[in-house]
Amino acid sequence: MRVRLVSLILGVLIGFGGGARADAVVVGSKIDTEGALLGNMILLVLDKAGIPVASKLQLGPTNIVRSAILAGQIDLYPEYTGNGARFFRMEGDAVWRNAASGYEAVRRLDRERNGLVWLAPAPANNSWAIAMRKDLAARIGGSLDGLARYVRGGSRLKLAASAEFVESAGGLPAFEAAYGFSLEQSQLLVLAGGDTAATIRAAAEGISGVNAGMAYGTDGALSALGLVVLADDKGAEIVYEPAPVVRSAVVARHPQIPGLLDPVFRSLSLERLQRLNAAIAVEGGDAKQVAADYLAAQGFAR
Repeated sequence: MRVRLVSLILGVLIGFGGGARADAVVVGSKIDTEGALLGNMILLVLDKAGIPVASKLQLGPTNIVRSAILAGQIDLYPEYTGNGARFFRMEGDAVWRNAASGYEAVRRLDRERNGLVWLAPAPANNSWAIAMRKDLAARIGGSLDGLARYVRGGSRLKLAASAEFVESAGGLPAFEAAYGFSLEQSQLLVLAGGDTAATIRAAAEGISGVNAGMAYGTDGALSALGLVVLADDKGAEIVYEPAPVVRSAVVARHPQIPGLLDPVFRSLSLERLQRLNAAIAVEGGDAKQVAADYLAAQGFAR
């Protein structure tokens, strides 16, 4: 029943034909801001190179987009390396807490089992993180090690976070265990839901005495609010670096695709992705135009 339901959803979302050329590379993406940004970059670069493309951007959440590429209903989309832990039921494996080893693991497993090719990832980790104002982060060395020393030294810290982040083994407890600190209930402002927009705004504005907030690494509002992500040097969290994933049959048909997309994604540092996401989510920019402006400025789509 579940398989049939997913197939029905995919059929409605993706459709058939749609006026696209039969040989077009169908590019999908997830429904969020970053999915729209990266998906548009892929479409624009391939189109500029003369490769026929069809857009299925912002198709849905991870399970829908992943099902679509496995079924051959889309050909290429941006995914996150750390999701390999879920795809291959390896959540407890430490391999995912290192950017290079996590990428190699998902690249190998997806190629062997699913005929999918992972291209070069962006050097930007979109995992759970703790963010602070730039001035305070600089004083503690910009790292979670520095945060731990700050807390153990008795300095005032109040963290805004969701209940999931506070209670989940992969959230705050993972940071506390890796870096050797512990926060009391009085040091937490637990907000309903998991919206990082609220937690990082509390950190930026000092709401209820908050001076640190739960975030995702590439949140667009971080840069706009003057916050920085504290470095997770000990790998407490699974690393989620975005990378294009493409069906091997499509790479065989268009072998130039890796050479076109690899330099684009390698150029996307954490700070650049934050700024680009902010241009869309905070400033109200159009995702396609933001992507086009970036590619032109970097010389990728002239």
